[in-house]
Amino acid sequence: MSVMLSLSSCSLRPPSVSHAHSSPPLLPMSILRRLVSWNNQPFYLNLRRTRRLATLAVAAVRQDSAVWAQALLSSIEPAAESLFHVTIDVSDSPELAASHTRPGQYLQLRVPDVEKPSFLAIASPPNYAASTGAFEFLVKSVTGSTAELLCGLKRGDLVELSQAMGRGFEIDRIESPEKHSTVLIFATGSGISPIRSLIESGFSADKRSDVRLYYGARNLKRMAYQDRFKEWEYSGIRIIPVLSQPDNSWTGETGYIQAAFAKAKQMHSPMATGAVLCGQRQMMEEVTSILVGDGVSSDKILKNF
Repeated sequence: MSVMLSLSSCSLRPPSVSHAHSSPPLLPMSILRRLVSWNNQPFYLNLRRTRRLATLAVAAVRQDSAVWAQALLSSIEPAAESLFHVTIDVSDSPELAASHTRPGQYLQLRVPDVEKPSFLAIASPPNYAASTGAFEFLVKSVTGSTAELLCGLKRGDLVELSQAMGRGFEIDRIESPEKHSTVLIFATGSGISPIRSLIESGFSADKRSDVRLYYGARNLKRMAYQDRFKEWEYSGIRIIPVLSQPDNSWTGETGYIQAAFAKAKQMHSPMATGAVLCGQRQMMEEVTSILVGDGVSSDKILKNF
């Protein structure tokens, strides 16, 4: 499936002039602000819509230009309610394995007889495929999606994978423990998948004075990777689970992770603070707003999309 965007109908052509590089006159911002288009919406809202369409077009181009490699499912196991731990053997595709170079990258996956791929963040660390010949994923089964079909397959079934994509988490921006003694990590739902890749790839958490993971889920049944918490804590990360709909036995943080963080904060030096975010959009926007408002540089707030 391909998506095409045509800009010919909205392009502006300058009048003929003698200078080949002359530009057409720009409309005053006061006029641009009053422009309306689809559904009688203000210009700036339509600009957002146009940007989103452009993003979808880029995704379509990536799909059309992807180099696909066949791979076998090694295992599919429940990881939490509606979440599955999926392992895929890529030992016969060394170039595919080598394409995963940074935590937070993702790839496309296709199941047999279905053209539409699923975009999946890689949960295993970048060196994992080289040492074991496998990629690991945390997959949310959504009704009617390719991911649901994937979660219904069995060991030995064949799938197709593209090479790893995206910039991932640009951890080099906060790599130095001396300059970034505090790292705050935020994840919701299946957004913990690329966060696991980051944690297990190692980013000198034990050499920093304050590394926290705020991990939000509806309840403990929806919270994946609980069996890894001790290992992560041993590496220097303090884990703060936050449940939005806990049962009566829960005594930890409740509500949403942005509220839990806003209540605690405890940032001793915003200039020495970095952050990594993945998950629900509203959470990411609100956490980013809190961090920037408290003096954390936006360049130090890492996202994988």
